[in-house]
Amino acid sequence: MATPDKVKGPASYFPSIEKTYGQPIPHWMGVIEAAGPRKHMELVAHLKADHGLGHGHANALVAWFLAQKR
Repeated sequence: MATPDKVKGPASYFPSIEKTYGQPIPHWMGVIEAAGPRKHMELVAHLKADHGLGHGHANALVAWFLAQKR
């Protein structure tokens, strides 16, 4: 029996992010988009300071967001 591929990379954090903070991933993508063009760690700091995300969750969201923009 084939098993589904396990999600890897930043997206592997998404279920935990949604459960912990009560918002869907598109909400967080909108927050990052609205923050304007900033460097990776500036966006991470914004999510941590202004929205209360932990470092790992903020980093995963920003990494995925920036990868989609390439």
